[in-house]
Amino acid sequence: MSEDISAQPLPEDDGSVVEPPAGAAEIEEIEEPAPGEQAGAPEPAVDPLEEFRQHMSSLPGEWYVLHTYSGYERRVATDIMTRAENFEVEDYVFDAAVPMETVIEIKNGNKKKEVSRVRIPGYVFVRMDLDDPETSDRVWRTIKDTPAVTGFVGDRYNPVPLTFEEAVSQLGPTPEEIAVKQAEAEAVPESGSGTQITAGGQVFEVAFEVGESVIVTDGPFESLPATISEIHPETQKLQVLISLFGRDTPAELSFTQVAKI
Repeated sequence: MSEDISAQPLPEDDGSVVEPPAGAAEIEEIEEPAPGEQAGAPEPAVDPLEEFRQHMSSLPGEWYVLHTYSGYERRVATDIMTRAENFEVEDYVFDAAVPMETVIEIKNGNKKKEVSRVRIPGYVFVRMDLDDPETSDRVWRTIKDTPAVTGFVGDRYNPVPLTFEEAVSQLGPTPEEIAVKQAEAEAVPESGSGTQITAGGQVFEVAFEVGESVIVTDGPFESLPATISEIHPETQKLQVLISLFGRDTPAELSFTQVAKI
């Protein structure tokens, strides 16, 4: 007859740790990945404007606006930083910025050329600290007396800084620049989905292949079909052959100047 163990008292817990028998397999706890953190999940795209806002919020000082002679903006920005050093106020003058933009100029009817120009002619943005009453007047005069500067925008004797949102709006990327950056980010292939090319001792993964047919999207050959003959990932350039008048014409284009067919 079998012994009834249900009626026997259980031993009291004396708090001691019971070691597993020798040779017993250890059980490893595996953490489940949190939702949205699965291995291999693509990282969310970075918003260029939000990235710029975060950068701006980390900078010391405040932004002020100077009025200058048109065409002298970049020279004024350079002179301001030089004068700040010469007059020993470089600890209070941090930066002088001239927002630029890239535009396409059309010459001779159809020849396109990318040029960089001042986005807001006649203005320079200076990031500085005017909060110290012992130095603010010296800093203010150093900036105001820079050649080709006609004065501060607003109160000429008591300049008012831009708000954070105003500074972001004036100095941040334009909608066109944001669109270009987002398009470039989307063009980067996911790991394992592109062609791997070794150049300069490094392995690059690109979205194009030698022999692939593409369409030119920018430049003098815009809208023409082309065939990729060489890929230079270290410079983000392509050597392509474009059929013109029955002959293959070689050309060098950037990754962003072509699109897959």
